[in-house]
Amino acid sequence: MGKPQKIREKKVPMPEQPPKERIKNFNEVALGYTAEMAVEEAKRCLQCKPKEGQKICVDGCPVGVNIPEFIKHIREGDFEGAIRIIKEKNNLPAICGRVCPYERQCEMYCTLGKRFEPVGIGRLERFVADWELARGVKIPEKAPPNGKKVAVVGSGPAGLTAAADLAKLGYEVTIFEALHKPGGVLIYGIPEFRLPKRIVEAEVEYVKKLGVKIECDVVVGKTVTIEDLLKEYDAIFIGTGAGLPNWLGIPGENLNGVYSANEFLTRVNLMKAYLFPEYDTPIRIGERVATIGGGNVAMDCARTALRLGAKESYIVYRRTEKEMPARAEEIERAKEEGVIFKLLTQPIRFIGDEKGWVKQMECVQMKLSEPDETGRRRPVPIPGSGFLMDVDTVVVAIGQSPNPLIPKTTPNLKTGRKGEILVDEKQRTSIEKIFAGGDITTGNATVIAAMGAGKRAAQAIHEYLSGKS
Repeated sequence: MGKPQKIREKKVPMPEQPPKERIKNFNEVALGYTAEMAVEEAKRCLQCKPKEGQKICVDGCPVGVNIPEFIKHIREGDFEGAIRIIKEKNNLPAICGRVCPYERQCEMYCTLGKRFEPVGIGRLERFVADWELARGVKIPEKAPPNGKKVAVVGSGPAGLTAAADLAKLGYEVTIFEALHKPGGVLIYGIPEFRLPKRIVEAEVEYVKKLGVKIECDVVVGKTVTIEDLLKEYDAIFIGTGAGLPNWLGIPGENLNGVYSANEFLTRVNLMKAYLFPEYDTPIRIGERVATIGGGNVAMDCARTALRLGAKESYIVYRRTEKEMPARAEEIERAKEEGVIFKLLTQPIRFIGDEKGWVKQMECVQMKLSEPDETGRRRPVPIPGSGFLMDVDTVVVAIGQSPNPLIPKTTPNLKTGRKGEILVDEKQRTSIEKIFAGGDITTGNATVIAAMGAGKRAAQAIHEYLSGKS
């Protein structure tokens, strides 16, 4: 017998556009693995078998993909087998392979990661999904039509997942989308350089090929109500997301040039403001742009500002980098591109010029308190530390709240303190026949968490409509 092959300690590097080039365009930053790179990375997998009391990568996946099995197929060069395994659980793998926070999910439980870098599970998922998209997506066998109809409200990750799973089970599914394009946050909220729209469109096309109908420009709660839909459909899934921007609540927030992250990214991503006047929606960017917040959305806004021509793009965050909720990969890319981080800094007032445009931001320096009983260190202002920052544009990216339209227009639909629709462990709401999932039930969360909720809801709807629950 020969010597066992030495395991590569670090992931196979992902090819990327160089920072100086990519800040001049909106093309995807990460370029993806070649087949050779994917096979090499797959060979790092230890092919762990679950042991009692021990978690492995599968336990970290909200939709339960059989990760060791799909990686085994890649290792053997069977990319078709790999994508088949993934799609048993995940209807949107090309999206998940790009935007999932896998370092806090599947890769967190990778056994190899205890000594070295974990296996690049997300990168491998992206590779096989892109491999399939380049060759033509195969539509799996579906159950025969069962004569029952389900309405899905919202075409984001939760809605698309629920719709796809229900279509496979033989239901007639119609998605109602308020915007003129399907995809929800995937199409309006995530920049082209991180998630190309052609990828979202291809994944939506796959869902449509399963037999799902998508009706755009339908604002449920205005165009039609949930009560209207209940007269025509046997069950309803609500996946309208968290589209209500959170604000700081400080003076000057209504000045021109102060955007919510939602408006800023929607103008750029969905309305193609970066191609104005070829497209109709303009966006005004000065030389100095400040983005308030420390999550992935904040990184997206700050990096977008550079691509729109800002000379200086700042991330202004009231805690330290250690507390930032953004993925480490996105923070690193923002730094490479020249985003300036002003940490332990809190805006307290926006100051405008005589025409009502923001021109300065008054801030205070913060320090972290001693840990409280939960172990959390709260940011507290340092007396006398106030200073002014010159800014032309401000983007407030401190999270979103659940979309309030359907709860407000649906009597007896119970909601929580923050406006979220209350559901049980099977995504059932307080009204029979109505299920909900994703950010409308949790507040701001991840794409894959919303997909997990969509899967649970689809199964629960199936149980309900087939008389099993």
